[in-house]
Amino acid sequence: MLKVALDVQLSVGTATGIGAYERDLARALTGAQVEVCALAAPWLDPWRFDRRVAWDQVLFPLLALRSGADVIHAASGTMPLLTNVPVVVTVHDMAWQRVQSHTRAYARAYFGTLMRARYRRAAAAIADSEFSAGEFRELVGRDDVQVVYPGVDERFASIARAPAAEPFALVVGTIERRKNLLRAVETIAAIPGLRLVAVGPFTAYADEVRARIAELGVAHRVDVRGYVDRAELDALYATATCALVPSRYEGFGYAVAEALCAGLPVIAARSSSLIEVARDDAPLIDPDDAAGWIDATRALLADREGVERRAAGARARAGVRFAWSTAAARCAAIYADAAR
Repeated sequence: MLKVALDVQLSVGTATGIGAYERDLARALTGAQVEVCALAAPWLDPWRFDRRVAWDQVLFPLLALRSGADVIHAASGTMPLLTNVPVVVTVHDMAWQRVQSHTRAYARAYFGTLMRARYRRAAAAIADSEFSAGEFRELVGRDDVQVVYPGVDERFASIARAPAAEPFALVVGTIERRKNLLRAVETIAAIPGLRLVAVGPFTAYADEVRARIAELGVAHRVDVRGYVDRAELDALYATATCALVPSRYEGFGYAVAEALCAGLPVIAARSSSLIEVARDDAPLIDPDDAAGWIDATRALLADREGVERRAAGARARAGVRFAWSTAAARCAAIYADAAR
């Protein structure tokens, strides 16, 4: 049986989208005729730059070598510089080249410039969406990238919807500039009676969000909670009136896929991969169209029973589209080709 060394380091601690991808893929691969060595160092903080580099370039390739793996899957999107084992890399997005100019130069050099060069040396490359595959082809100059939609944890399909009597909109994702939380804040500010709950790890952008909340006088209606555990997140998906996903750039868009799988009505930005993830199951609004977001949210609130019915219909379709069994089978086939 093929043995794969899978990087799951970003599932340690406050796991966001990529961490969930690694955790769930490791579980799904057990049913795909692959022996998985899920590798992580729980004692190492993956969110500190120096520790991330130490993991990517020293600890992970060393553990992979010791495991006797036939293939390495660099599932976090960062590849080791030195290894004799074929490497399959998942490129979740090309954000470091497109929308991270405000970040530190050393981070852009590592995650952006260096990794783009390394992607040309991978035995195989996986993209999370057709959008990300197009970005990869343009920026890396390599055409053989394969699209494998990530799955969504099956627990979302079992969430029992029980919308709260007092309406609130839910925003899920790291509080960072490209995810455009300010658009959601300004939207609810224009709609009296609607609350906003935002969950996800903080970055410096959160300070801008808090300042705008204070300026608009809506602190009593906006709850920026930071990272929450799975039980609290599931409860929010069960009780929210809708999800808002105003992001300007997403390689896949877990927030949309999870909302669809949970039967939660969602409004998404007409941007990047969100267009193909949402398809016809959610209204799409330009991320900078302030009036469009307000109008779409008001329309949803005016027909809550109708949007719940439509979301329930979209739920079954999303469960099929974002099944981990399908994603794992595709990945297993890619590993087999890479190992030849």
